[in-house]
Amino acid sequence: MNKEDIIKKNLKFEIEHCGKSKTEIAKELGISKPTLSQYLSGRILPSLATFAKLCEIIDCSADDILGLK
Repeated sequence: MNKEDIIKKNLKFEIEHCGKSKTEIAKELGISKPTLSQYLSGRILPSLATFAKLCEIIDCSADDILGLK
């Protein structure tokens, strides 16, 4: 599994287990739900600022998503 696949898998897992809906997460991030879906599919990547805010919203370490732990 390459690094991009690991990140997609980890991001999807964390979002599915954070206790918030994808709609809620997208709203808190100030993006559309389809944009969030594109992040999850790997079609596009969030900016660093958006990624940091996403980690805060889902209460997850960036290291966990990036597979650094």
